[in-house]
Parts: sequence; C-alpha cells; structure tokens
Amino acid sequence: MLVMRSRSVLRLGAIEESIGSRHAQFMPTLLQNTQSLRQRLRSALPVLRWVPQYQKQWLRLDFVAGLTLAAFAIPVSLAYTSLAGLPREAGLYSCLLGGVAYAAFGTSRQMAVGPTSAISILVGASLGTMVSSDTDRQIQLAMATAVLVAVIGALAWLFRLGNVVNFISETVLSGFKMGAGLVIISTQLPKLLGVKSAGSNFFSRIVQVAEHLGETNLPTLAIGVGALALLILGEWLLPRRPVALFVMLLSIAFMSVMPMAGLGVKTIGSIPAGLPHLRWPLVAWHEVDDLFALALGCFLLAYVEGISVARTFALKHRYEINPDQELLALGLANLASGLGHGYPLAGGMSQTAVNEKGGAKTPLALVFASLSIGAVLLFLTGLLKNLPDPVLAAVVFMAVRGLLQPKELKHIRQVSKLEFRVAMVATLGVLVFGILKGVLLAAVLTILLLLRRASRPRVLRLGRLPGSDRFVDASRYPEHELIPGVLVFRIESGLFYFNVQNVKAEILRQVEAYSGLKLVILDLSTSANIDLAGGRMLSDLHRELTAQGVQLKLAEVHGDVRDMLRAEGLQEYVAGIEQRVDVAALVAH
Repeated sequence: MLVMRSRSVLRLGAIEESIGSRHAQFMPTLLQNTQSLRQRLRSALPVLRWVPQYQKQWLRLDFVAGLTLAAFAIPVSLAYTSLAGLPREAGLYSCLLGGVAYAAFGTSRQMAVGPTSAISILVGASLGTMVSSDTDRQIQLAMATAVLVAVIGALAWLFRLGNVVNFISETVLSGFKMGAGLVIISTQLPKLLGVKSAGSNFFSRIVQVAEHLGETNLPTLAIGVGALALLILGEWLLPRRPVALFVMLLSIAFMSVMPMAGLGVKTIGSIPAGLPHLRWPLVAWHEVDDLFALALGCFLLAYVEGISVARTFALKHRYEINPDQELLALGLANLASGLGHGYPLAGGMSQTAVNEKGGAKTPLALVFASLSIGAVLLFLTGLLKNLPDPVLAAVVFMAVRGLLQPKELKHIRQVSKLEFRVAMVATLGVLVFGILKGVLLAAVLTILLLLRRASRPRVLRLGRLPGSDRFVDASRYPEHELIPGVLVFRIESGLFYFNVQNVKAEILRQVEAYSGLKLVILDLSTSANIDLAGGRMLSDLHRELTAQGVQLKLAEVHGDVRDMLRAEGLQEYVAGIEQRVDVAALVAH
C-alpha cells in the first residue's frame, strides 16, 4: 500500500510538473498572441491610437471645425446629388455615415469625405443610361455601386495595393480634371438659365443650350447670377466662413416671401425627415456585372483624389499616413454610404480645406459634422424645400473651379510637349466619351506612357573629364575628352525584354557612325536588373561587334547581373563579369 501510494504521489507530482511546464510555455505564447492581436487592431483601427492621446483643448477646435464642415457640406452635397440624378437626401446620407466610418478607420487627421463633383457626374451619367426615369431603381443601383467600391477597396487593402493607383500620372489627372470640370459646368448651365438640355456629352449639351438660349427664364437666371456673385464676394471677404450656407438660407428666405415659383423658378422640393435606415441594396447579379466598371472608375477617382488630399495635409502638419489603410477606410466609408441609401464618396480637397481651416485636430471633427447633418435631417428638412435649383448650380460652379487649372496645363506644356498632348487627349476623352470612359482612357494613357518610356531608355555616350578618371554624359559636359578608338555607353535603365532591342539598335547606330572603332564599353552601373532577354541581347551584341572587329566590355556590373551573365556563358568572352570593374580601369587596361 505504501509503495502504491508513493507511486501515486510521484505520478501526481509528474502530472503537476507537466501541467506547470505547459502553463509556463502557454502563457508567453498567449501573451504574444494577445499583443499581436492588439497591434493588428490598432493598425486596422487608427481610432484606437489617437483617442488615448486626445487632448482636452482639442475638443473645442474639433467641435467648431465639425460645425463649419457641416455648414459647407450640406449645400455642396445637395448640389452634387443633383449631378448624380438622385434624391437630394442621398448626398446628406453619404456625408452622415461615411464621415463616421472614415473617422474610425482613416489615418488622415483633417480629411473630410463626402460626394465629389467628378464622382457625382460619373454616377449620374452612367446610371442614367441603365434606368429610365425610375428614381427608386437608380437609388438601389447607386447604393450597389458604393458597396462594390467598398469591396474593391477591401480587396486592394488585403493585397496591399496602396501604391498601385499612384501609377496614374499627375499629367493625365490634370487633363482629366479639366475635362470633368467642363462636363460638370455643361450640366449646370441649363439649370442656371432655366432651359432644357438632354445632350449626351459636353459638345451636344453646349449646342442644345445655344439652340434654346432664347428660352432663358430671366427670374431663374437672375437668382443664379445673384447667388454666384454673392458666393464670389463672400469667398473674397469671408474666406473662412460657410458662405454657401448663408447664400442658401438667404435664397430660401427670398423664395418663401416672393412668389418666384409661379415665374418658373424650380426648387429642390421636399426632403424626407429622419435618419437613413440601413439596408442591403436590392439588385440582381446581372446588374452587379454591369455596375463593376462604374464602381472601378469611382474607386480610382476616389482613391487618387483622397490619397493626394491626405498626403497634402499630412505633409503640412507633419504626420504620416498609411496608403494601404486608406484603402480600407475608403472601402468602409463607401460601405456605410451604400447601406445607408447613399452613393460613392471620396475625400475631397475643398471640404478637407474647410475642415482644416476650421481648426480640426483629429477625425473627431468628422463625427461632429455628422451629428450636425443628422440634426438637420431630423429637424430642419422643412426649410430646404424652397431652395432654388439655380442657387445649387451656382454652388457647383464655385466648387468645380478647383478642377479647372489652365495654369497647370500651361506649365505642363512648357515642361514637356509630349505630356501636354497626353493631358489634352485625356481632356478630350472626357468631353467626347464621358466621365467613366474618360477615367478608363486616363488609366490606359498612363500605362502606355509608362511603357513607352520604359521601352526606350536613354543610352548615354560618355566622355572623360580632363585630368580625372570620371566618365560623364558627353552631351552635358562640352569639355569632355573622347578616347580614340573607344566608345563608352551608359544605359539608364534595367535591361528587359521590352526595351533590349531599342537599346541594341541605338548602340549599333552610333557604332556604325564611328570609324576606327576598337572597343565598346557598356557602363551598367544604372542597370541593376536584367532578365533573360537582356542577357541574350548582350550576347548577340557581342557577336555582331566581334564580326566588325570590335571588342565588347562591361563595367560596373552589379552582382545579380553578373550571376545572370555567367549563366548565359558571357564570362568567357566579355570582360568585367567576374568582378566589378569601373570604366577607367577597362580603358587603362
């Protein structure tokens, strides 16, 4: 019995020791996993980073900025929603819900999200061809488009594609914005004049406006021009005040007192009171397929504009933003908008500038702005029914001025005529084919421009600076010395399948023009990468030069490139592969 009891005690001790050992191993693992989970949450939810660091003195600044932003966003959202062909409340719903979502997930402290002019006209032009005067159906399709933008943003965030959109060049965007601004103006001219227009593109709209110019409604034109004059004057005298809101309230009061409706002046009509109900958009699968191109265009516009705005203000206030996290924030803001009867939104320069000038320190300003918009939807929608359409047209005119930047295009023309032509093609593409096709055309033009540049890299002829071993670009240094019987080239690019034939042709062209040539040296210091086609091009170049009695040598060859060339067998007859040799050493040898 004593033996059995002692064995039981030993077994129990061993079990306890085993449990203790496992516990000792489990606790650090659990702690490590918990810390990893916290880091992931803090990364995906930036609100968890800035809320603990929030300072009490910021509260008043964020509150004032939020009220100022709401005062700016309400009239602008109403104006932009008219571009999208949706009920007026859709723009307010987008600001209300999208702002809260971005505040939780965005990394910019000042950026404000909401409908933008380009996205609004893109949605209106695209959905207008899919539905015929069916407002309810158009709302569902707009909601579905916002949800699709959210899906695209989430996938881009998952695969960390935050920098991919940066391949769309600023040159193409400048041309696109000019075209988009002109298209938006053409859609608002009929509202300002009180005439009808049903053109399919910029030119047809302008022609129709010109044809119906004699039918201009003078009271409508007077109200629109008066509102535009007040907006311009107010922006000059009160640059940091919500001038658009003051003009909107003044026009509502004027329409309430004066019987202008009987004179043909149109108003926006009643807006339903209350907050939006969250629901999934009711669309069929074949409609989702039709909406994908629209959603992709909205996503490209939203992210390119948003990340540019975020970087601008982050640089100004000296903090970092996360491009990949901005993809997630954009996606979730659009998801909230889409589920709440809104449509695709983005971070815009104008509303962000208003938010920043209002004193915003953190994204809490967006929450205050959303609360203010919510209060308007609950209690003040009755005041908005007398808001005149020409006043909203005037607000749009003022808002899209930032898209029209002829000085920027003039600067591009002075710097590069090629890029200016590309910008003009983007502008004409938008004017002729519309916003959506213009977006896609802009993306294609950017890719083609990149391919053209990459396929024709610079092949510089080098000369030696007198009294030194430095070899420099002969076209930039007229005092250079040429080595008799030697040509030295530097290839300003990697060597890949799409550019090697152009590089080879340029080298052979200069070789043929040189008499008494004995040696060609290729400086590969700026060619850090090379593929199989590049290696074989060098092999072919070696054979062709050898047939002419000319040697080929390589200088400043990177390690990875040497590995590739050795694999191609070039080490047997091309010097400079086994070790990194500079141009001066090869010339001296």
